[in-house]
Amino acid sequence: MSNPAGSNPEIRPTAEADLPSITAIYEHAVRFGTATFELIPPDLAEMTLRYSVLIDGGFPYFVAVLDGRVAGYAYAGPYRPRPAYRFTVENSVYLEPAVHRRGIGLRLMARLIAECDARGFRQMIAVIGDSANAGSIGLHRRCGFQMIGTHPNVGLKFGRWLDTVMMQRALGEGAATMPAD
Repeated sequence: MSNPAGSNPEIRPTAEADLPSITAIYEHAVRFGTATFELIPPDLAEMTLRYSVLIDGGFPYFVAVLDGRVAGYAYAGPYRPRPAYRFTVENSVYLEPAVHRRGIGLRLMARLIAECDARGFRQMIAVIGDSANAGSIGLHRRCGFQMIGTHPNVGLKFGRWLDTVMMQRALGEGAATMPAD
């Protein structure tokens, strides 16, 4: 990526044509990182299915395009399947390693939060893999998330036990009013 640290990526809705790049970004995260507890990277067909389920369910999915290529992505999906959770979403954000710490994750998250708010969701949950993931924890703090707690030693990856960190932020009026159903 040739843009300097202050580069300004295009943040736009994901298209099916972006899915090979998204699959590659996620494959790297699965193989080398602890942000996800998946152990085997899903292939393009599986990533396409996951994308379709989210889009068909009315959830937002965005990519960051830098120098003409997808450099990262973010989406929201259901927090839990039971109907009482219908106003709560869980977010995910992944970047190519070469663009970490350049503000791209922050731009993706800001767009995702705004879109979830516009769609009437009231709470956003972050389930962050690995309590040592300072970059993701810091990103979520900058986006207004509060620390909810840590589940210690719940995942086993790369021969070690990993925590998950739970963070949360209100969207729109949060719990101050009842949403239109």
